[in-house]
Amino acid sequence: MTMLKNLVHTTKALVGSLLMLSLIACGSGSYVENADRNEIITLGDSIFDLSGDIQRILEDRAGQTFRDYTLSGAELSGGIVANSVERQYQDAKSTDANIETIVMDGGGNDILIPAIILDPYGCRTHWWRWSISRSCKNLINDQYVNLVNLMNQMDNDGVSNVIYLGYYELPRGNANLTGALNYGDDKLSQACSNTTANCTFLDPRGMVPAQDVLSDNIHPTANGSRTLADLIWPKLQPLL
Repeated sequence: MTMLKNLVHTTKALVGSLLMLSLIACGSGSYVENADRNEIITLGDSIFDLSGDIQRILEDRAGQTFRDYTLSGAELSGGIVANSVERQYQDAKSTDANIETIVMDGGGNDILIPAIILDPYGCRTHWWRWSISRSCKNLINDQYVNLVNLMNQMDNDGVSNVIYLGYYELPRGNANLTGALNYGDDKLSQACSNTTANCTFLDPRGMVPAQDVLSDNIHPTANGSRTLADLIWPKLQPLL
């Protein structure tokens, strides 16, 4: 009976994981490689790509379009679900290497996707584990190194500005990822400070309340996306 209960529990967890991954993977699913301002590009994951609202708001305010390489499910490095942010940047260069300004995010799915699939790195906290595990910290530290290397490459390629959007707190069923998110955002901020690139880190923690996050407990609603666009716009506008 115990084995049956464990099997049922594991099956439910896997089904839930697959459903959540399907939400992460949904989005526009393709690049936009021709725009009014080809020298301005966006890179990242489904925070940008799922609804496309952040991109649309920024373009509406600018009165111009930018190249868009964001993909739902994208990790910073690797690529279980979609082309990684590293690959997005390489693809953008292949299309047009004249890139002056990058608006981006990345790194969230490197934590979130394993955490959804049975949390092998111990990034979720519980009553029996109040802090994230050493394995989770090591996972995030590895992505810190990858991000610094990526932004150093951007600088070497002649990119003038990088605007890096961090991650807001996840509510409800993902609230136990707050420790990993805080550790991750701190590392993203450090990466922005330690790269040779001209990088501005934008920290949205405390700015996107639970009611501005969809029922999937991950993605922003229209109001949430507007809040994030409002955070980006003052940094992007002077660069246009």
